[in-house]
Amino acid sequence: MTEGRSCPLAYRYDPASLCAEPQQVAGDVLYVIGGLYGNPLALDEIEQLARAEERQGRRVTLVFNGDFNWFNATDGLFREINNRVLEHTVSLGNVDYELANPNDGAGCGCAYPDFVDEGVVARSNAIMERLQGVAGEHSDIQARLSLLPRYRCLIFGGLKVLVIHGDPESLAGWGLAHESFVAGNEAKLTEWFLASGADVIVSTHTCLPVLWSGMVNERRCVVANNGAAGMGNLRQDPRGLITRIGLASPVAEPVAGLERQGLNVSLLPVDYDVDAWLTQFDRLWPAGSAAAVSYRDRIVGGTSITADDITLPRSEEHTSELQSPA
Repeated sequence: MTEGRSCPLAYRYDPASLCAEPQQVAGDVLYVIGGLYGNPLALDEIEQLARAEERQGRRVTLVFNGDFNWFNATDGLFREINNRVLEHTVSLGNVDYELANPNDGAGCGCAYPDFVDEGVVARSNAIMERLQGVAGEHSDIQARLSLLPRYRCLIFGGLKVLVIHGDPESLAGWGLAHESFVAGNEAKLTEWFLASGADVIVSTHTCLPVLWSGMVNERRCVVANNGAAGMGNLRQDPRGLITRIGLASPVAEPVAGLERQGLNVSLLPVDYDVDAWLTQFDRLWPAGSAAAVSYRDRIVGGTSITADDITLPRSEEHTSELQSPA
């Protein structure tokens, strides 16, 4: 394997197996939280959002779909993040997998595609190496992480909600990346929805948000990729994003949303205290460090895309009518 570019065979799975044993979830709202990246201030804000929903009489389930670790490279913060997250429904991301089950040659386990610069890959491998050193001092948390699944299929609102980290073929797959949707991935989407039987697929991993809806045969299907809960996702916007799936509209204004079969699916901003997080981040990762070079600008100023770039296809008039392969 090429470290950071390839991933272990253990990351792979069969799309047809993903919803073979769905789990019923009670309640009114799901928060699916991917890419927290060890940010405790973002976690504070997510918990506050959930409490605001509960004050409206709604029952909220928090579901973490991986990479809740990344910047939390101290003993205290590592324990805090993992102990808080592991109180909820959790599945693994590549970061968490490599902390619990290190694979020789995997590096960060990100499976970066060719369009990602080699410097980014090398720095991610360096971040992982440092974080693995911290995790190695916390064998109890490593043991808890090692017991987590790589995906979950949840029955919510009468629909199958497939919660994964990467794509329906790999824990670190990029098939649900924003770049893949822009390039056109209709054939793969058809294959994955038909094989899995999912109605909604919720992903993260690739760090740019997407909200897609289309018809697979005669069934309306949805993909939500929240980008990252723990750092900015949009141009000049440092807020994180989570995927919210609910039987009623959110209490906060989403950056994108749609209604499907009685469910509201939206990307909800996480408006945490960025200045307070930067104070911690700069102590953990000073100027010139791998994380500072790769991520500090994004934490402050977000990415290059806007809210208008999230929802794909661009309008309901052009919603894809996907058919099964001939």
